[in-house]
Amino acid sequence: MQPTYRDLLQEVQRFWTPLPDKPEETPEGLLCALWHTACGAPVSVERAAPTELPLLDGAAYERLMALLERRKAGVPLAHLTERQSFLGLELVAGPAALIPRKETEILGRAALGKIGCMAKKRGELRVVDVCTGSGNLATAYAYYEPLARVYASDLSAEAVTLARRNVEHLKLAERVAVRLGDLLEPFESPEFVGRCDFLSCNPPYISAAKVKEMHPEISRHEPEAAFNGGVYGVSILMKLVRQAPRFLRPGGWLGFEVGHGQGQGLARQLERNGAFEAVEIYADAAGEIRAILAKSRAAALA
Repeated sequence: MQPTYRDLLQEVQRFWTPLPDKPEETPEGLLCALWHTACGAPVSVERAAPTELPLLDGAAYERLMALLERRKAGVPLAHLTERQSFLGLELVAGPAALIPRKETEILGRAALGKIGCMAKKRGELRVVDVCTGSGNLATAYAYYEPLARVYASDLSAEAVTLARRNVEHLKLAERVAVRLGDLLEPFESPEFVGRCDFLSCNPPYISAAKVKEMHPEISRHEPEAAFNGGVYGVSILMKLVRQAPRFLRPGGWLGFEVGHGQGQGLARQLERNGAFEAVEIYADAAGEIRAILAKSRAAALA
């Protein structure tokens, strides 16, 4: 006789460990997401609901037990379901790129606010997202703002492939293009230099020393290049801040995510940077700065 939902939930509760970077994952959500996946209808943990569980036949039950064993061994839930929710969108997920996190939605919402305001004034916008990973920010911009033409890039060929899958998955191919290359290098052309309305980045920002201390669910299963930000964790951010003014049009915006403890220092640097005329900070529920936006000066391209 197969175990019941309640039996399986008790089993999940015995091995489940909460992770602060994945607050959406609960024992109930985990079990329901894997249940749907075992039945051939993969779904993110946020979309999974116990009231809508499909019938679990013998073959599906075996698949579910195998999935639970892999989860118990530390494989991330989003790698097992191949789905992750981000700003209300159901994305394809996998080991090729960092799993989209809730804290990145802070940058996403702030960016969408600026993009929406600019679209009302200017019409069609040119938006660029670098270090795009799975394409979560790039696809969100295009999905929620029909006047945004979005261009994304990543240094990882595997991440570019995953991002393109998400573009197709969300039927956004007409307005989102993903390129392979380092930060803004793929956009070194008159089409982009001095003509970008919004430039965003969720860069690697964990210091090399702290990478060794990360939870094994992250360090063993997600690409190190997606979170290792060098000795101090800000090397890529500094490079981005140096490059961005060449690409932003006057009055355009730069937006990026920052790690714990990095926000105040980076915001002060931007305030002293003559290429920008306004700096905005966005904090999480605990008051920690997690995203920074900076507006390009008209004289930045001189």
